[in-house]
Amino acid sequence: MARILIVEDDPDIASLLARGLGAAGHSIQWAETAEAGARAATAGFDAAIIDMMLGGDSGAVLLSGLRAQGNRMPAIILSALSRVEDRAEGLAAGAQDYVVKPFQMSELLARLEVQLRRAAPREARILLGGLSYDPVGRSVAATGGGRSVVLTEREGELLELLVARAGEVLTRGEIFATLWAPHGGTTENVVDVYLGYLRRKLGNFTPYGLALRTVRGRGFVLGIEERP
Repeated sequence: MARILIVEDDPDIASLLARGLGAAGHSIQWAETAEAGARAATAGFDAAIIDMMLGGDSGAVLLSGLRAQGNRMPAIILSALSRVEDRAEGLAAGAQDYVVKPFQMSELLARLEVQLRRAAPREARILLGGLSYDPVGRSVAATGGGRSVVLTEREGELLELLVARAGEVLTRGEIFATLWAPHGGTTENVVDVYLGYLRRKLGNFTPYGLALRTVRGRGFVLGIEERP
């Protein structure tokens, strides 16, 4: 469970966020204004979701002020503004991600999980089935020993997302929005390219008792491989 600060002046959107994040197991505190958000942030949170337009105030200015004070919690900006210039302003203020309204809660949760994982201590290995992944060295090995495979940074992030959402069907768009959209400059086809890289490096996961399957018309799912 993570402690999430929501800074949003629209009560309906704030309520939607609180319900969605709460259902995902997170603890929520809501601040309706930039001033209230600045005060609340001093209490320490694992991450923040900040609206770009807070009445007459700016979420980017709020976040920039928090960064100037040394606050380094991951922050996602929500905004109805979709221009490249607006996105650049939010990221320049110190946001790790920028999500345009209207948004899908599943996508926002996925993006939040990525930021929480990036901010968390990186010592612990990630385990699923017979797979052991070291996020520090980005190496994959069977839990019982054997060969080790080193991944690139983006391959590692993709593997972490698949493992964190094991058993769930992830759409191509959801994966792209979580891992690539914040950086711009590419298309959803990059998801297939990197899934191909992982399949080749990991032998389609079968050495680890796992299977990465394509669900036609829906997306991709990583699960425990059924043995005869």
